[in-house]
Amino acid sequence: MLSIFDNGPPPPCPEPFNLAAHVLARAGLRPDKIALSVLGQAGSVDWTYGELEAAVRATGTGLLQAGLTPGDIVLMRLGNTVDFPIAYLGAIAAGLVPVPTSSQLTAPETAKIIADLSPAAILRDPAVASAGHPREIDLETLRAMQDNLPCDWNMGDPNRLAYVVYTSGTSGNPRAVAHAHRAIWARQMMVDGWYGLTPEDRLCHAGAFNWTYTLGTGLMDPWTIGATALIPEPGTELTDLPGLLQRHKATLFAAAPGVYRKFLASGTPLDLPDLRHGLCAGEKLSPHLHRMWTEATGCELYEAYGLSECSTFISSNPDNPARGAALGHPQPGRRVAIVGADGPVPQGQDGVIAIHRSDPGLMLGYLNAPEEAAARMQGEWFLTGDLGAMAVDGQITYLGRDDDMMNAGGYRVSPLEVEAALAGHPGITQAGVTEIEVKEDTRIIVAFYTGPAPLDETGLASYVGAKLARYKQPRAYVHLPALPTSANGKLLRRALPAYYEAQTK
Repeated sequence: MLSIFDNGPPPPCPEPFNLAAHVLARAGLRPDKIALSVLGQAGSVDWTYGELEAAVRATGTGLLQAGLTPGDIVLMRLGNTVDFPIAYLGAIAAGLVPVPTSSQLTAPETAKIIADLSPAAILRDPAVASAGHPREIDLETLRAMQDNLPCDWNMGDPNRLAYVVYTSGTSGNPRAVAHAHRAIWARQMMVDGWYGLTPEDRLCHAGAFNWTYTLGTGLMDPWTIGATALIPEPGTELTDLPGLLQRHKATLFAAAPGVYRKFLASGTPLDLPDLRHGLCAGEKLSPHLHRMWTEATGCELYEAYGLSECSTFISSNPDNPARGAALGHPQPGRRVAIVGADGPVPQGQDGVIAIHRSDPGLMLGYLNAPEEAAARMQGEWFLTGDLGAMAVDGQITYLGRDDDMMNAGGYRVSPLEVEAALAGHPGITQAGVTEIEVKEDTRIIVAFYTGPAPLDETGLASYVGAKLARYKQPRAYVHLPALPTSANGKLLRRALPAYYEAQTK
């Protein structure tokens, strides 16, 4: 049998459709129910569904009154506050195309995005770095928009462009991933396929408002089903999270593996009587970390696998847990395969994890690199770049990357982008970057370089810090007399970990 798992057809997306209208469709049914609680040590700041919908639609009105028109692209340079999801959904409600970006990006990185997309405006918190633009709508103005009358939902073809997110490309240039309004419709396949989410749940996500993982799993998915989202206020220490989860009766907790790792390493007691289980995505969950969590809490931890181009589509869940080190099954409505050079491979054989091109959650394409999107298609399959194997029951095991891409706390990072940032340093003649496991469950980005003499690490970190977001920056630097290369002079990144081990012995 071939490694193809067809978990039934996806439900058809209704027409006309608007992503934001779908997310807030339940607001009119229970307007007084708490949609969002921002958790702090002194209590919480709550938003009801009625207040949230009013703020979103009023913001949509304000953006249109500012001279923007449906179809315009707006770059989001906002911080870790509730203003971020309100502006995001407000833009989509009015038919605009928001581009959410990490507040960690530097001004030079945003300059590339501006040149790439030519946005009509930037939604800007002055405290967040950004290159200049002739039309900026500042945070104070955005907040004042919430006093407007509500905009009409901009309804239309579910396949039209709704939003753009950036991900690292294998070429070293970040890629503008274009998603349709139907992408939110596809996320309902996660409700039973991963979350086990119900309208009565209180889902706490440990991430920031302006992280796309938080935006989807922590906010829009609970709101779509009518549940309550819980988000820790900015600056919350990880050691404070157990107390917040307990005090605010969280029933589900979602985070990247790195958060769980720090959570458990802190030694903070984990008395969580209301918690049913945890949710994990962003990078591979190790069996060791999984075991530590279940032993410490008595709760299960369910993992999901996905990517910026299609969000999550393989996962374990309460009704269908993963077996051993497997990721889990394709979610209901998904069609997934393990693909080799000639198409799907036999069950049990290694290959590239692939999602069918008809999946409603799959991107429209890369706005800035259509040829790269085309290159990732093999017949009817979109290739993820991750290796895996499918068992006879459809469970899929992750086997690593098919290229040199790195994972930094849930963000994919191209070594080429980091190497390009280092290449301009006057004391560096050649650079090579890779991800190194420095201890069990802990991986960091390490830069190896050649040059006349070893350089001061503090100075190197400062140099790179002006060019790259924090999550892309190396955590260690190693000077070598020469970098490992193949016979034709190509850098062998996968040989670099041995040099790190030799330096640290």
